[in-house]
This record gives sequence, C-alpha cells and structure tokens, in this order.
Amino acid sequence: MPSDFSSLSARHAIDAEMPWEQRDIPVTIYERLSETARKFPNRPAFSYQITSGAKDKAETLTWQETHKQVTQAANMFRALGVGETDVIAYILPNANETVVTFLAGMVAGIVNPINPLLEPEQIAAILRETNAKVVVTLKSFPKTDVAQKVAEAVRHAPNVNTVLEVDLLRYLTPPKKWIVPLIRPKNPDAAAHHADLLDFNAEMAKYPSDKLTFADSQSDRVAAYFHTGGTTGMPKVAQHKYSGMMYNGWLGSRLLFDETDNIMCPLPLFHVFACHVIVMSQLASGAHGVYPTPAGYRGDGVFDNFWKLCERWKISFIISVPTAISALMQRPVDADISSVKMAFSGSSPLPVELYKRFEAAAGVEIIEGYGLTEATCLVSVNPIGGQKKIGSVGIPFPHTDVKILRATPDGPVECGTDEVGEICIDNPGVFEGSTYTEKDKNHDLFHHDIYLRTGDLGRIDADGYLWITGRAKDLIIRGGHNIDPAEIEEALAGHEAVAMVGAIGQPDAHSGELPCAYVELVEGAAVTAEELQSYAKIHIHERAAIPKHVEILDELPKTAVGKVFKPDLRKRAITRVYNAALESDGLSARVVSVIDDKKRGLVARIDPSAKSEQDALERVLGSFTRPWEWAED
Repeated sequence: MPSDFSSLSARHAIDAEMPWEQRDIPVTIYERLSETARKFPNRPAFSYQITSGAKDKAETLTWQETHKQVTQAANMFRALGVGETDVIAYILPNANETVVTFLAGMVAGIVNPINPLLEPEQIAAILRETNAKVVVTLKSFPKTDVAQKVAEAVRHAPNVNTVLEVDLLRYLTPPKKWIVPLIRPKNPDAAAHHADLLDFNAEMAKYPSDKLTFADSQSDRVAAYFHTGGTTGMPKVAQHKYSGMMYNGWLGSRLLFDETDNIMCPLPLFHVFACHVIVMSQLASGAHGVYPTPAGYRGDGVFDNFWKLCERWKISFIISVPTAISALMQRPVDADISSVKMAFSGSSPLPVELYKRFEAAAGVEIIEGYGLTEATCLVSVNPIGGQKKIGSVGIPFPHTDVKILRATPDGPVECGTDEVGEICIDNPGVFEGSTYTEKDKNHDLFHHDIYLRTGDLGRIDADGYLWITGRAKDLIIRGGHNIDPAEIEEALAGHEAVAMVGAIGQPDAHSGELPCAYVELVEGAAVTAEELQSYAKIHIHERAAIPKHVEILDELPKTAVGKVFKPDLRKRAITRVYNAALESDGLSARVVSVIDDKKRGLVARIDPSAKSEQDALERVLGSFTRPWEWAED
C-alpha cells in the first residue's frame, strides 16, 4: 500500500527512515524489470489501442511478455553494435514497440527519445549531438510524415548505421487493415541514406527472449538522453542515469501506485513525464499503463471518448496536463468513472479556475506536481489526501532539497519565506556538473556546485509549500520593472470563456517591453478582445501588468506536452509591432519572418525589396531592442 504523504511531517518521516543511498533499490533497468516480472508475471503491464473507441481492438502486454520483448530487443541492439555508451534513438508515436524500445535501449546502451513533431533539421541535429548509432522509427503510414522526416534526418547524421522501422499496420482491423497498404505514402528516401534498413519486429524475433546475451550493467550509469521540450529555442540534450530513473519510479510506487492500479497516460513516450514518472513507476509498482492512440491526447476522438476509455480500463489514475484538462472540460462526463481515484497534472502550472472546474465536473481530486527534464523529472507534488493550496505545486518529495536562491554580487543568497527567487534543487535525479551533453551548457547551471538552477521563479511559503511564479527568462521587463507573466495568465484564465492564455512582453520603443496576452477560447464561447481587456483591468491588480494588447487566436501554439510555446507568440508580437511602426512612418518595408538565432535570439527579417529605405528602417527599428536583418533575396 502507498505510504502516507498527506503533510510535510509525513514527508519528513519518509525522509528520516534512511539516506537515499541506503535504500534497497535495484541498480539497473533490467534488474528492476526482472524483479517486477517475477512478482507479477501475468498481470497487465502495457495496453495500447491505435484508435480511440471504447470498444476498439487493443493489445495488452503482461509483465512477463514485456520482459521477454525487452530482452529480445536489447539483444538485437547489442548485435547491431550498440555498447553501453552507444545511442539508440527513437522517433516514434506511442505504441507498445515504443515502450519496448525505450526500456531495451537503456539495457543495451543509451536511449534517446526524440519528438516526432520536430522538423528534419532538428532531428538531425539531435542525432549528431548524441552520435546515435541506431534509429527506431515508423514505417511510412497514412496521416503522418514521421518516416519521411526521419529518412531526411538520417541523411545528415553520419554516425547512424541502422534504421529499424515499426509498422503500425498490425494494430489495425479490417477493413482499415486492407486499405492502408493501398494508400500507404511512398517513401523512396527511406533506403536512400547510408544506413541499413530493417523491420523492427522481424529483426527482433531473431534473438533470444529468455536471457540477455551480454552481461547487464553492474553499476549506475547514463542510460538516457532526453532533449528539453520546453518553450525556448533549439533543444538541449539532458543526461539521465539509472539512479535518477529509479528514484522517480520509487516515488511513484511508494506514494501512489501498486500492482492493482490502472493508469491512463495519453502523453507522448518521448517526454520525461510519461517515461520517467509513469513508466518507471509502473516498473517499480507493477501497475498497468494504458496508452491510447499513437498521438495520445492529440489522437482522433481521444477527448470525445476519454471518459468511456476510463470506464473500459477501470482507470484509477489519470495523467494529464493543463491543456488536456481544459479540453476535457468542454466534454460531458458521459461514463462510469467511479474507479478513478485522482488525476495528476504536470508540465506547466494549472490555472486556478481550471482546477476548480475539473474537480466540480469530474468529482476527482487533482494532484498538481512539478518537475523538469534536467532533474530526470520529479521535484514536488501536492500532499496526497492532505491540505491542498490551489496554485501551489505542493511540497518537495522525500530526498529532494529545494532552495529559493537569489544571485548577488557576493554569490547566491537563500531567500526568506514568501520571497521570490530562482528555484534550485538537489535530489537523486540531478546529475551534478553533467546535466547536458554539451559541456558549455553546464556552465553556471549550479549554485554551490550542488543545486541545479531550474530557471523557474518561485517561493516557499510558511507551511513549506512551493509556488511557481514564472520563468526567469520569461519575465516581462517594462522600463526596468519586472512583471511576472503568470499574474496576467492567471487573471485572464479566470474568465469563463477562456481556455488558455500566453502572456509575453512585446517590443516597445519607450519601455523596452510592454505586456501583451494571446488567448485561446473554450470551444463555442464568444467574447471580444476588448471585453477581455476590460476584464484584465479589473482582475490584474498591478497596473503595469495590464496587457496593452489582447489577441484571440483559434489555438495557441503548444509543445507536444501541452505547454504554450512562447517563442511563436513572441515572433507574432515582433511582426505585429514592427510592421505597425513601419506603416506609421510611411514605409513600405515589412517583416516577412522572425527567426530564432542561437546567439542573437529572435531576429526580425525584412523584405529585401525595401532596401532603398534602409536609412529610415534603421531609424525606426533601431528604437527597439530586438535585432533585425534583411531576408535573403
């Protein structure tokens, strides 16, 4: 049974049992999986259905079957030349093969999950950064261009010597199973690169499933590379050790799950939330994970069928993110969800109003947590069954030390109660000094050489609860005055017509930046930007934080895990403000695009047909802090 974690004192009691290093926990992924397969051989481990209907075909792997397939896949990877320091990358939607590749990749070498929504050049850059030797991806399939993008990326990743393709056709039933081969997109580039091309399942079947053909690791080591999927620029690659993954799994099994639980997890299996929080917790507890559709929450019909899926699988825990919760609140609870104990929300702060709507509509408690890729994931969570402080991300997990630090000329200083500073953490998931594969990225990443600087602003209240107040780099700086975008977002999210909000600083010639907000509405809702502007004036108490521009979009740009993708909003704002300034000055020049330059940040590119106006352009755009350049002819 899960332990008491209903208060700070209960947390301290777990912490005081023994140091983390003395806990009797398996060292390696294979050891952990083998132990769970021995305990619960015939219990369900992973279930997957390619379509979202509550009665559609599904495939379930037991723990014994999972162990066999992971053993086979790990043996296959080793036979393909993968050693402990070699990398197996996968660019896959969710499927049972994705779970097997994730686990087997960490047994054989270092696994590198990559977001399949990235562009070919980004995928190629990650493959080069990690020196991936083997790539597992999708065989060409209708309604997705993953296979085509990966084929292009591999051409620019010379270290890749083998590409293994997963064919989703086997999950379909007639008549779709008959139709797909007739309409499958051509992918002539799949074999046009330098790597060998093999079928994943056919190749895996050649290898033994009863034991590894090589010795398992005997000590802690780096076993995964995860690229950061946050809201800024090009991805960085974080290194994760067995110990950090075991810590995340131990937390899940100690505080939440046991072998009787069924976990609904429509999150992508390239992100730490699904992989390190849920899959590792399953490995540690024997719980059953359900992963509907290749695209998870983004899959056709998932939101419409969600509650019926919960009823089908007798779900006890729902794993979600704020954007998904917002979409669910636009559908009725049309099924028996009495088996659901609680929902877990992460990846970004949950607006207070959305929290209230969900608990009222579903009758299910939401546990809001906090974690980050750089720390292997988990940091804090609301006390389970204890006092909730809506808007807080709860209390630190056992064996996690959180400090709020403020940089000063004399070094970092710890902030007082409720004083805002940078959230810095130390726990078994933090890889001190070597968080990123690029050594230069690790400079100035730690305070006191121990505490990982998260880049998140926050505070700890008198009761020990952690509050996230924004991103250090997301601060809107208006004439030297710092404005936290969370204040704007929380206020506008309180409007009943608003589903999601992204607040940023738009360029301003006088103040440097002025706050502006982009809004996505609840489906079917009607409100004007002017009405939201008036609402903001009433509900935002700091006058300087009232947005100077509010714009309603059909959909806010988001990352694959539901975070508002603010670089796209900043690009939109730069284009709008610069073009308005150019038009106001009577110039014909216009911004045609905004690029993300690695050294200069966001750079406006101007239509080169207006080069005759260069002197006037320099005068008008020179009043803004953001750089500009001519677009290529």
